[in-house]
Formats: sequence, C-alpha cells, structure tokens
Amino acid sequence: MFRTALAPWRALTTPSFYGLEHIPTDGPVLLVGNHTIFGLLDLPLMVDEIHSVRGRFTRGLAEHLHLAIPGWRSLMIRAGAVRGTPENCRALLAAGEAVLVYPGGGREVSKRKGEKYRLIWKERTGFARMAIEAGCPIVPFAAVGAEECFDILVDADHPVFTPARAVLERLGFNWGLAPPIVRGFGLTPFPRPQQLSFSFGPPIDTSRWSGRADDDAALRALRDEVRSAVEEHLTFLQSQR
Repeated sequence: MFRTALAPWRALTTPSFYGLEHIPTDGPVLLVGNHTIFGLLDLPLMVDEIHSVRGRFTRGLAEHLHLAIPGWRSLMIRAGAVRGTPENCRALLAAGEAVLVYPGGGREVSKRKGEKYRLIWKERTGFARMAIEAGCPIVPFAAVGAEECFDILVDADHPVFTPARAVLERLGFNWGLAPPIVRGFGLTPFPRPQQLSFSFGPPIDTSRWSGRADDDAALRALRDEVRSAVEEHLTFLQSQR
C-alpha cells in the first residue's frame, strides 16, 4: 500500500539510487545522512527503496516536535519512527534494527537562504556514541533534488519575524525549527517536481573505537569521518545532475 501511494510522486521525480548494496541485509546499522528542506519530499521514497531492495525496514529517530502533533504522531509511528532519544536508539540497535539518523535534525530541515545541501551538524556526536557503544557500522548517505523543489522567499532569520520570534521563544518554542516561506510550482507552495537522487557509501567500521564511547576525541574523529563521507556523496550526486 505504501509503495502504491508513492507511485505518483515516484513517477514525477524519477528517483535514482547508487550504492544500495552497501546497506547490510541484517544486523544493527546506522544510516547517517543529510536532511533536505522540509525533510519529507525524498525520505519516503528512500525508505521504500531500501525495504524493496535490501529487505530492511528502517527506523527513524524523530524530532520531538513531530510526536507532539496528534494525527501526525500516529502516522510517524506507523512509518517506524520513534522519539529521538539515546535510550530508543540503543534499544533499536540492540534489537538488530537499521536506524536512520539525521544529525542536523530539525534545524537542517528548516533551511535558510544559502544553506542548500549544507550539513548543519554543529558539534553533535550522539550518533557516533551510539554506533561505538553498539559496535555497529555506519552507512553514510546523501540525497539531492529536494532543495530544487522550492525557492526560499523569506527564511526564519528575516527581520519581519522578529516580533513573532520574541513571543514564541518566551513560550518555549525553538525558533531554529521555524520553517521558511517558500515558492514551488508557479506561485504556489507546492513542490516543483525534480529528479531525486540518493547515494550510499561503504559501511564505516566503528570497531576501531571499541570501548571509547566516552572519549570525546574518538567521537569527534568518527563524526568528522562520517560527515566527510556524506559531503563526498553530495558532491557526487550534484555532479550527476
């Protein structure tokens, strides 16, 4: 049913996939990559293709905000998402699951002007800690195409939002997650169909850092290795376009 529902979008975006053979068919693994604008134009197609080709049902670590919205929360859970906590990630890996991680989180989804395909991982090393603890490989991946579906007209850093930002931040809202105002097809906010492309790299062995899950130097080294791999795949995919 899921694949049938995606058929029209698949036909419009003609997705291409490289390196799916690098995803293990069993055992715990972290899939770590870049989040594109709004995060929903390419993700369902990628998850469906991984299931179809590799037989893996990926489990996503969702931003807390997703699971706070009734209705949407149910849809996310049915799609395999769990609240993005270290405890949930550990449990999934212990159960031998394929876990999908976007270190950029909601901030990487909420693009500003000039941030197309930029990794906004800051100093986050949580995914590296989880992989070292579990002794599981990390498969780096990249996705391109979705950023071309929209033009950002006004982003969350624009001065026009200053009054609203002040009020919402006082109420506890993380303004970093505020989405941009965009134009897609014509003058509408609906996405312009673009070819979507995905590339997966060889698994990164984390056994080199076994027993060093609390070593900041090891965590940074692994994070930077994964980030460099994701950036290489982004460059490759953009050259293919």
